[in-house]
Amino acid sequence: MHYLAFDIETIGKQYDTLDEQSRKYLREWAERDSKNEEEAERELENIKKGLPLSPFMGEIVAIGMLDDNDKGAVYFRADEDPSIADSQDGDVQYRPGNEKEILQRFWSVAAEYKDFVTFNGRGFDVPYLMLRSAIHHIRPTVNLMSNRYLGLQRGARHYDLQDLLSFYGALWKRPKLHFVTEAFGIESPKKGGMDGEEVPQAFADKRYLEIARYCMDDVRATKKVFDMWHEYLNFEVGW
Repeated sequence: MHYLAFDIETIGKQYDTLDEQSRKYLREWAERDSKNEEEAERELENIKKGLPLSPFMGEIVAIGMLDDNDKGAVYFRADEDPSIADSQDGDVQYRPGNEKEILQRFWSVAAEYKDFVTFNGRGFDVPYLMLRSAIHHIRPTVNLMSNRYLGLQRGARHYDLQDLLSFYGALWKRPKLHFVTEAFGIESPKKGGMDGEEVPQAFADKRYLEIARYCMDDVRATKKVFDMWHEYLNFEVGW
């Protein structure tokens, strides 16, 4: 089977750069259930930390991908840092660019595949990719949100491991990638010193390559989990 596993990393927009109306809405949300100004300020800080989760209030800073032959790439933002150029680590390319460029590169690669693997891709990565692409006037080359269930998908097939490992919600708690890798004896990408919540600060600190490598660690772990699922739990699709 020829497939592409992928993952993204995101940051939120800077609160001070938002327009006045957006800041007003966020502050109203913070004050809604707060008993005093101190609580409201704490809640506003929590809201700011959540901005990377919204494709309307955040941006993509890295897209990592790896195929079934362990060849891949990370397209990542380095905000025109002249010291960072295209590089290669084994069969993985690292290519800096702005958000529009890395999205264009991703969809160009995606057009060559029919099967795609993610972890929580339907709930986060794919909607984020598609909406950020539309914001940049880029049309996705494949539809990765056609249907939640593999048997009903048409065209491209999207294997969302969080869905598959919870049997489409039959398992009460949807698992996190860290817990899944630990259970299957796969090295967790979270043991490398970074997790998704730390990406915005790492980006502010200009640790662009570190973010790119962390993104690839997530992709490698996702691919290994998929191979386990396919060997032992795949009763849905034959190939």
